[in-house]
Amino acid sequence: MMSLYEILVFIHVISAILGMGPGMIMTLIVLKPKPKNMTELKHTFGIRNSLHLLTMIGGLLLLITGLWMGLLNTYLFTQGWYNFSLILFLIALAFGPVLLAPRSKPIKLMFKEHKGEEIPDSYEPLSKKLFNMEHLENLIFLAIIVLMILKPF
Repeated sequence: MMSLYEILVFIHVISAILGMGPGMIMTLIVLKPKPKNMTELKHTFGIRNSLHLLTMIGGLLLLITGLWMGLLNTYLFTQGWYNFSLILFLIALAFGPVLLAPRSKPIKLMFKEHKGEEIPDSYEPLSKKLFNMEHLENLIFLAIIVLMILKPF
């Protein structure tokens, strides 16, 4: 029978896959293949929104299980890799409301107000700002994964 700690590790790993996996490909959905018109663009953003739900659930479970494991095994709080991972994770969580939401609002407004099938020229610079922040967030998540696997310090 699995201990509570082993169950938490299991949930933590599954949550990482469900939460971080879709997050890593959300940008690619809109970029490859490049949408040709507003219908396709709106569709790709709809897929992104669906995947975002998985990233939010996975991210919340990651935080809860990670902290719970730390409370069960307080030795983790003395480990640099654990504390640095936690700090990076909290920074990545702050990306949503602080960096991503303000960059996605103009795109959502464009979807609401734009008439016609042609993708407006304003979309490209707006999406570039959003996707650059998403790429940075993905790098943070990759760093966290490396820290969790290697436990270097």
